[in-house]
Amino acid sequence: MSGHVAEQTQKRTRVSMPAVAVITVTARNTTALSPDGEIKSYPHDQARMIFHKRPVIVCHAPYTRHRLGTDDLITYDVLELFAFVHPAKFCVPTPFGIANALGIHVGENSEDAPLALHESVRVLLSDLRASESDEEIRANLLGIADAMGAQGKGWVWTPYIFSALNAEYDPDRQILTRTALNIWKNLPEWSEGAPPPPAGHDSVSGEEARERLRSMLTQGRNAEPRPQQMDYTGQIASIFAPAQNADQPHVLLAEAGTGVGKTLGYLAPASVWAEKNGGPVWVSTYTRNLQRQIGQELERLYPDPMVRDRAVSIRKGRENYLCLLNYEDLANAAALARHVTQIISAGLMARWISATKDGDLSGGDFPGWLPALLGYGGTTSLADKRGECIHSACDHYHRCFVERSIRKARHADIVVANHALVMINTALAGTATPDDQPHRYVFDEGHHLFDAADGAFSGNLSARETADLRRWIFGQEGGKRSRARGLKRRMEDLIAGDSAAEEDLEKIIQAAHSLPGPGWSKRFKERAAFGATEQFLALVYQQVYARADGRDGPYSLECTTLPLIDGLGDAARLLKTRLNDLRTPMMVLAGRLRRRLGEQSATLDTDTRRRLESVAASLQRRGEMTIGPWIAMLDTLESGNADDQFVDWMEIERIEGQAIDVGLYRHWIDPMIPFAAAMKTQAHGIAITSATLRDGTGDDEEDWRVAIERTGALSLTPAPHRFAVSSPYNYADQTRVYIITDVRKDDLDQVAGAYQALFEAAGGGGLGLFTAIQRLRAVRDRIAPKLEDNGIALYAQHVDEMDTGTLVDIFRADTHACLLGTDAVRDGVDVPGDSLRMLVYDRVPWTRPTILHKARREAFGKRRYDELLTRLKLRQAFGRLVRRADDRGVFVMLDSMLPTRLHGAFPEGVKIERVGLADAVKGIKDFWSTDSGS
Repeated sequence: MSGHVAEQTQKRTRVSMPAVAVITVTARNTTALSPDGEIKSYPHDQARMIFHKRPVIVCHAPYTRHRLGTDDLITYDVLELFAFVHPAKFCVPTPFGIANALGIHVGENSEDAPLALHESVRVLLSDLRASESDEEIRANLLGIADAMGAQGKGWVWTPYIFSALNAEYDPDRQILTRTALNIWKNLPEWSEGAPPPPAGHDSVSGEEARERLRSMLTQGRNAEPRPQQMDYTGQIASIFAPAQNADQPHVLLAEAGTGVGKTLGYLAPASVWAEKNGGPVWVSTYTRNLQRQIGQELERLYPDPMVRDRAVSIRKGRENYLCLLNYEDLANAAALARHVTQIISAGLMARWISATKDGDLSGGDFPGWLPALLGYGGTTSLADKRGECIHSACDHYHRCFVERSIRKARHADIVVANHALVMINTALAGTATPDDQPHRYVFDEGHHLFDAADGAFSGNLSARETADLRRWIFGQEGGKRSRARGLKRRMEDLIAGDSAAEEDLEKIIQAAHSLPGPGWSKRFKERAAFGATEQFLALVYQQVYARADGRDGPYSLECTTLPLIDGLGDAARLLKTRLNDLRTPMMVLAGRLRRRLGEQSATLDTDTRRRLESVAASLQRRGEMTIGPWIAMLDTLESGNADDQFVDWMEIERIEGQAIDVGLYRHWIDPMIPFAAAMKTQAHGIAITSATLRDGTGDDEEDWRVAIERTGALSLTPAPHRFAVSSPYNYADQTRVYIITDVRKDDLDQVAGAYQALFEAAGGGGLGLFTAIQRLRAVRDRIAPKLEDNGIALYAQHVDEMDTGTLVDIFRADTHACLLGTDAVRDGVDVPGDSLRMLVYDRVPWTRPTILHKARREAFGKRRYDELLTRLKLRQAFGRLVRRADDRGVFVMLDSMLPTRLHGAFPEGVKIERVGLADAVKGIKDFWSTDSGS
């Protein structure tokens, strides 16, 4: 052993650790490492008795309690310790995941798990000792840990933090919690700069794009560009030509099969255009996984971290970023909180705030598993999700993560955003500032544009939406402590002395009393609705419940709007009057503030100007984009004359049979119409790209017609360009497709048996997709212990106490694990390599026949529409199997009723076999036993 290693080992040996058992859980057993070093395995029933109300070291306490079926464990959660010591470092939240993140190498069987966890505690505590040399860092760590300890009644790790830092913990010492958690004082401030000049209009040639691509590839492993990639990047360059006609952008639909390298293919011309013209190119994605992948590829374009930091910005909506004022409120209340979880949350969030790169709570360096440990209230709810920001009136304005992100994006070359933000900005194009309206866009994962636009351009006159609007106006009501700030508090200093504006504000507040107040859901249950909105929605609930099928099932209920039940027409007229009473002063006040911006432009300071702009835009946005559509929907109810561009319906939203919302809903039948109308007024060039833009009927013109229809391309320009390049992968050799003919899909014992046999045949690496949560749970309960006996861990969405992203991370890290999820989870799974080598559907994923789907089915071709949606789902799912040149995968459909018309979802040349389960299992074993190079 080297002297350095020996020294490190001795230092780790000396740290003080809890003298308690370490336990890890699987589907059937609990494995325990005693303080004496003895390892034993117990059935869960026995483990519950042994560790009843005893302290134990665990990984992921909620998951452990759920697996054990008990709430009375006293836990030292190693994930909490990890979040304290390495607050912005990624780890998979399992014993082996933590060990790998810390560079600890242990075995892989269940008996090694508690050993890995024990050694991880030792390493984490010894890692703290690296902070001893910096007195300021050490003092901050001790202060936060002391606050979390709550004088011996709080965080169980506090004494061990002190010991690791060679300090003595005194639980009787008085703690100044606010001072200890005042982490924002150490954050850097952003400074206001001059706005960037308008972008130029120089084009990008195909050769310029290809030359940039060659340069980028030399920064990675693949020095030689593929011909398909070179063709693709040359085509993308066409959208960077100068605009020729107003409201008519250059539009390219570019389908690039998996493995072409489309990310680098569009980044190459985008970066050339940004550098030549001094303007940003926005790259929009649908999933976090692709955002992360683009970030990795941008390292090739900008290998120097400082250059990359200047040139690249990740932009998300305001609701994704931590609000420092919200955190300050949490920290101030933590010391007096009834439950220790709040002070623990405040401490761990303080550690993360001090380390995060960008304050992004929905990705980036935020641990996705932390909300499951600490709860929503002390973690992700710290974002400004209701538009309650007070902007420059906030003490933290110049340290604000959101404001920093916005300013960085204005000066970046490449802005990576998500479809949701782009759709919102597009929908609000009339109220947004010019700074937020770029002219060049690349929409990756373009097959999701239709769904993104559907969400952005819809209207929901529901209990939750109207209650949220009331909360935005009033702040928290009912005497409860809350971080919510009402409209009056946010703007009263801006309009002080302006009697007309003050009168407008008072009218808004008075009119908002007609919206649902605190306790609305309880009043609904007691049939005691109060106010115009609650009375209207109570009658909507009555109509839906009287007419909808499936009242005894778990799903949401819906019905058509007409004919109305008795009293609902009168309630709609009254509500329309009340909403007009609310909307009118909002629009008047917004106009008044905008006039002030013009009249006082010479005297307003920058911060006040931005606050006025923001409040005016917020009022106008809610008046035009929220209340306006509500009034229009009520007009339609009153007149009975439906607009054939929309579909309206009433719905009781339920989760597992429990009603959580009720409302009147309106969606565009084709949401790409409003998207295109807003986009073409600002965009000069748009590329829409995906591996699955086209349909798979086999008729190329029909397949392209679908792509044009679902992207709104013809509404953007009369002559959109289109281009397709196929994947370089040999799917015929690398994949297999089996359709099982002898498993009854309505017999869950047979379905479960099939999943078990298939997962065992693949040796793990299986993703099971289900069309219903109940079926998923039933299969999981039947097969989890049996798979575990064969060394295959099974995780399940809607069963395990973890969010979907965390489950995918665990699945990705363990090549012998399997994961069950609903059909929608397929978009969040990006797992190259052996970790995903089989995908199994329980049934054909036909779209659920809702009122909205029925209207679109009529508009878009009836059966053809059903089939294209299902083909798209299957095509996307199949595409998860092969992400790299050496990947191999098997796709299995347990539903024998899969029609041959849907076989176009699979690449040409792939062998599709309709066989019994036994033959499929044999074929799968033979496929995996064959050398991949043969």
